[in-house]
Amino acid sequence: MRQRRRASDLPTDSEGREVDPVEYARSVVLRRLAASARTRRDLADDLLSRGVPLEAVNEVLDRFVDVGLVNDAEFARLWVESRRRSRGSAPRVLRQELMEKGVEPELIDACLVDISADEQRSDARRLVDSKLRSVARFDEATQVRRLVNLLVRRGYSPSTAFEVVRESRDASCAATHS
Repeated sequence: MRQRRRASDLPTDSEGREVDPVEYARSVVLRRLAASARTRRDLADDLLSRGVPLEAVNEVLDRFVDVGLVNDAEFARLWVESRRRSRGSAPRVLRQELMEKGVEPELIDACLVDISADEQRSDARRLVDSKLRSVARFDEATQVRRLVNLLVRRGYSPSTAFEVVRESRDASCAATHS
C-alpha cells in the first residue's frame, strides 16, 4: 500500500498553487476508471493515499456513483463472470476477492446466489480438463494431488475436488483407450 500523503502534498499548478482537491480527485478517478472498473472503496483508498481530503473524496465519488460511472454491483457482477470464466474460481474465493475490494456483502450475495452446485461442478470440471495435459507426465498420485490442490485453491471443497478430478481422469482414460 502506498504511503499516505499529507493534504499539503497535493500537486501544484504552474504558478505553484496547490490544485483544487475536488478537481484533482476527479482527474485521478477518471484516469483510474479509463484503465478498468473500480470499486468505490478502491478509488477512495487511492485518493486518500494521495492526500486528497476526505470531504473532496466523498464529493467526487458520490457524483461518480450518481452518474453510474462507479457501480459496485456491476463491478461485482462482471468480476464474478470474469473470474469464473478465466480462472474457474468457486464462490468462496470470489466472495473473498470481492470483500477485499470493498464490495458490500449484500451485493456479493446477489452476485453469487445464482451459481448452482451443478454450475460449480461444471466450472471445476472445465478447469481440471484444461489442466490434464500439463500433469500427464506425472504418476497418478501426483496428478490427483496437483489437480485437487488447484481446485481447493480456487475455492472448491476437498470432497468436490476429489470427485471432479476422479471423474475427469476416468473420462480422459476412457477416451484414450477407446
